Amino acid sequence: MAELIACSFVVTGRVQGVGFRAAARREARQLDLTGYAINRDDGNVEVLAQGDTTAVEALARWLQRGPAFAEVIKVMRTDAALSQRAGFDVG
Repeated sequence: MAELIACSFVVTGRVQGVGFRAAARREARQLDLTGYAINRDDGNVEVLAQGDTTAVEALARWLQRGPAFAEVIKVMRTDAALSQRAGFDVG
């Protein structure tokens, strides 16, 4: 059985207004992850991802580049607590 983990990411750069959240949701759903992607008031995007370790790591790599019109400068990662969240939401 695969190990399940949860991680929170804060993505800095040109990440709002470029389809970042919707693209992150598509990527996360393809990886069968649950969580969310939200715009923060500071101009960054926060992503919570939980699921299989391999899938979370794949999303973490994707977050380093983001969608075509994004310009990712930095991704900060912290461990998070697993929850009973279903699906991957955009807020």
